[in-house]
Amino acid sequence: MHEEQNTKKENILKKPITQSIIGIVTIFLVLGGFIFWQTNHGTLFIENSEINAPVINLSTNMAGTLNALYIKEGDTISTNTPVALVGTTIVTSKQNGTVISVKNNIGEFFTPGETVVSMIHNEDMRVIGSIDENKGLENIKPGQQASFTVDAFTGKTYFGVVENVSPTANNTGVIFSISDKRPIKKFDVKVRFNVALYPELKNGMSAKVTIYTK
Repeated sequence: MHEEQNTKKENILKKPITQSIIGIVTIFLVLGGFIFWQTNHGTLFIENSEINAPVINLSTNMAGTLNALYIKEGDTISTNTPVALVGTTIVTSKQNGTVISVKNNIGEFFTPGETVVSMIHNEDMRVIGSIDENKGLENIKPGQQASFTVDAFTGKTYFGVVENVSPTANNTGVIFSISDKRPIKKFDVKVRFNVALYPELKNGMSAKVTIYTK
């Protein structure tokens, strides 16, 4: 009888469904242990991160036809640089930075306020990571040291400081907890770094952030 019971248990364990369930449970246990270890050893890892800067849109205050462009995408420009001629109005930059997009259809008609050129102010670039509210968010504070890597330059580590944590959850999607089906919100964590030290970093690059909470 005892041998028959052992044989039945072995057969159940060998079934694909049983093995899949065991595998999933193991993965969640390992992941939970990793997050617990990080939180209690003074580091938090945010994989879903990106280098980002606010976009500055340049437009004309008078309706007219796009007659000329003086810059192109990727150019680095200074404050008060002429970027386009719309009708008889010269559109200029309000601060220095990098041009990220250009409406280059010469002859196209533009209305007041319509974007002709978009740019970013390089010093405004930050690493922005998105973290679940239940994965150590309460331990992140402005002023904490941080390091990050970018996919474009493997093997190199960059350094910065936590600038702020978003006061409200972002609305890029809803994740549900397996246990109680309550929605888990995500919050953005912004890391400031010395842009001049890392000129190779570009707006939009994917990154991974480590925050030192202790």
